[in-house]
Amino acid sequence: MTKAVFIAAAEPSSGKSLVALGLVNMLLGQARRVGYFKPIIDYDPAQGPDPHIEAVTSYFRLPLPYAETYAYTRPEALRLLEADAQGELIDAVIRKFKHWEDNYDFTVVEGSDFLGPGTAIEFDANVSIAKNLGVPVVLVVSGAGKSTAQVVSSVLTLLRTFEAREVPVLLAVANRVAPAQAEDVRALLRSQLPPAVLLAVVPDDPNLLHPTMREIQAGLGGKLLFGEAGLGGQVDNYIIGAMQVPQFLNHLKDNVLIVTPGDRGDIIVCALQANLSASYPRVAGIVLTAGSEPDAPIVRLLEGLPNEVPILAVPAGTFETATRVGAIQSRLTPDNPKKIQLALATFERHVDVRALEEKLVSFQAAGLTPHMFQYRLLQWAKRARRHIVLPEGNDDRILRAAAQLLHQDVVDLTILGDPAEVAASAKRLGLRLPAGHLRIVDPVASEHYADYVETFYALRKDKGVNPDMARDLLRDGSYFGTMMVHKGHADGMVSGAVHTTQHTIRPALQFIKTKPGVSVVSSVFFMCLPDRVAVFGDCAVNPNPTAEQLAEIAISSAESSRAFGIEPRVAMLSYSSGTSGAGADVEKVRRATELVRQQRPDLKVEGPIQYDAAVDPLVGRRKLPDSEVAGQASVLIFPDLNTGNNTYKAVQRETGALAIGPVLQGLNKPVNDLSRGCTVDDVFNTVMITAIQSQQG
Repeated sequence: MTKAVFIAAAEPSSGKSLVALGLVNMLLGQARRVGYFKPIIDYDPAQGPDPHIEAVTSYFRLPLPYAETYAYTRPEALRLLEADAQGELIDAVIRKFKHWEDNYDFTVVEGSDFLGPGTAIEFDANVSIAKNLGVPVVLVVSGAGKSTAQVVSSVLTLLRTFEAREVPVLLAVANRVAPAQAEDVRALLRSQLPPAVLLAVVPDDPNLLHPTMREIQAGLGGKLLFGEAGLGGQVDNYIIGAMQVPQFLNHLKDNVLIVTPGDRGDIIVCALQANLSASYPRVAGIVLTAGSEPDAPIVRLLEGLPNEVPILAVPAGTFETATRVGAIQSRLTPDNPKKIQLALATFERHVDVRALEEKLVSFQAAGLTPHMFQYRLLQWAKRARRHIVLPEGNDDRILRAAAQLLHQDVVDLTILGDPAEVAASAKRLGLRLPAGHLRIVDPVASEHYADYVETFYALRKDKGVNPDMARDLLRDGSYFGTMMVHKGHADGMVSGAVHTTQHTIRPALQFIKTKPGVSVVSSVFFMCLPDRVAVFGDCAVNPNPTAEQLAEIAISSAESSRAFGIEPRVAMLSYSSGTSGAGADVEKVRRATELVRQQRPDLKVEGPIQYDAAVDPLVGRRKLPDSEVAGQASVLIFPDLNTGNNTYKAVQRETGALAIGPVLQGLNKPVNDLSRGCTVDDVFNTVMITAIQSQQG
């Protein structure tokens, strides 16, 4: 079951608040602790709380700390987006969201309100946030002022935008639809929406749209002269009090707001008397314009009357004030519980609540985005602190990554190298390496050097190694670091920034050995593509695996995928799909696929299959319509090292994807390789993965 739902719109005044209140109310009937999170708010916290957040938390008495209910104000978010720093924004939102996910049974996440400039990049940010949180979406579209065709088009366009980014949509809400259009809108949308998407058409309700006198006061910036107790009253219409009293009385309607110059004492007194009379409609309020207030005798009279009708004074002229009153839109606010109750009743009347509950219970996230993947790596690495050895202490990237790992309190580290040289390099780079969880060790000067030499000699003497050779080899960082892992003095090793893959893994193959039942050490890359994480294997170790080895690589890669939270759907890649091709290379992949199915019938696997059919849903459906993998593969197994290595590098360079790895699989204890072209982030991520592998045994 999902633990959150995202409410998304693409325009202001869509009615998201009604949906948010309805969802929270529905979920409180199913869960004890319900959270509410609005990643981007429109109000400066220094000037007061966001009314959306306040309405939800106040009405339902949710004990939520306000500072945790949002991540950014709208200006802050736009500055990041305009600076092409969406990744930073997404990471911060994920961190905040995980607080709710970890501490609450369910969380309602509300997208932004589109008030002001920058709506195009704001909309894209909302889609990205929903995608990266990995939660289903409720779409809300306003039907106000739109024809039936425009409402239908708006809903379908918004749906396609989210579907194109592979963001699952549970419910589409056409809100504020003219009552006369509601049935046509419902019929047309139901015939065009996918069957799995629920539909709600909510007719326009004037009682939800009309503002209160408090909102009129706030919208006009009016000065309250009388009637504070009546500010919660609803305004259903307004008139300009510019005519004579008899004619004025003929124009009064229920819950009317009267806009009149402040010197029209006759209109003021007449309006108040009409409000007291059982023969006339209720007067919601009076706005006195042109900066004038009633004369002293009128004020004296008003002071002696019941203060039921709010009277405001504004500096603007009558026509300008009336125009501004007409533009004021109501919000669902905590000071108007009756309107919130009406919103809840409206939601329950027009939304199939039971069907929506079932959708939420059965929803399973289909993929994992790079931002969420990296967030999970960090949290998993921290949950049981591990000790990782880094043999290449003479490399600046290693030292920069080590500083980050230590400052973020991720792992304990041993850096191999001359302590004086490492300290000098750190000083040159301006790095502070906290001593509490760090050891810098010169292998030859280590207290364990002699024991390691003796152990290595005992393990390898049958292979022609003599004591002098053992002493020489244990001076090498890769051998010394691997021996630390073997002896249990470190939980894992990361190397390869300076050395070749063979130099890194040879010691591991010699004395850490492979796991029981595993004959092939292989590797995977976690490819952090723009909207998902894919697993590529083997792209670093085995030049030309046999069908049997390829099957083992596929199984190991699927297990690595699952271990890191990615549901494995394995594609055995070739230059043809299904039965369309022939030849030795295709037959090897076909045979490997058969072996995977025999050995692991629980795995979803397809092969031979071409790359486009594996990852593109349209191509996959066309080429292999009955496949569980085609078009949605998460684990891609390449037939040989030439293909795999070049493909991962091409994807990395052409798309800007982050490639984490190579991550070695099949060893008894984790030893991982780095590319010699690695970045500081690559080192950081590989150390986290190594720590997690050691936790998993």
